[in-house]
Amino acid sequence: MLVKQLKTGNMDNFSYILGCKNTKKAAVIDPGADAEFILKEIKKMELVLEYILLTHFHYDHTDMASNLKKQTGANVAMHEEDVPYYNKDVDIVLQDRDVLELGDVFVEVMHTPGHTPGGVCYYAGGMIFTGDTLFVRDSGRTDFPYSHRPTLGASIRRIMELPEETEVMPGHDYGPTPTSTLLEEKRTNINAVEYGFKKID
Repeated sequence: MLVKQLKTGNMDNFSYILGCKNTKKAAVIDPGADAEFILKEIKKMELVLEYILLTHFHYDHTDMASNLKKQTGANVAMHEEDVPYYNKDVDIVLQDRDVLELGDVFVEVMHTPGHTPGGVCYYAGGMIFTGDTLFVRDSGRTDFPYSHRPTLGASIRRIMELPEETEVMPGHDYGPTPTSTLLEEKRTNINAVEYGFKKID
């Protein structure tokens, strides 16, 4: 699997390009800004964009989705619980445990509500793309009317059931490093005790 992490916009967002080495099929996760930069990187990697995968409906993760769809014909995908909050077209309405195929790469959808009702993470190739659910050493906000802190905690506990070596690919560059692992988050995340996933060595 080909993976490229891109810093985009003015809110320390990360967008991601996922690609299949053999078929050159690709997906972009959370294109919140800088559509031309993203397209340039896709071209450099010699990939063809098939999916635009959104972790949740907030504009800083979705703002360039329509632009990329218009330029490439790629399908926009979002979880069904977030579609009512999104004022643009969605081509693929996702549900928990859906699997999207990118050639030889299989991307599993994990419904991880709490930050938003339809928040999802994408699990592929030993990596978890967490949007605003889980950050490096922190977690997403729950002070919105549609957010719910206990629900977010349950979602993160579910993520923590994956192998500890799973790489955490967050939606923002808010931590001391741009990526982490689930083992490191169990040891160092400031919410580990509250949410009940702290690693006991």
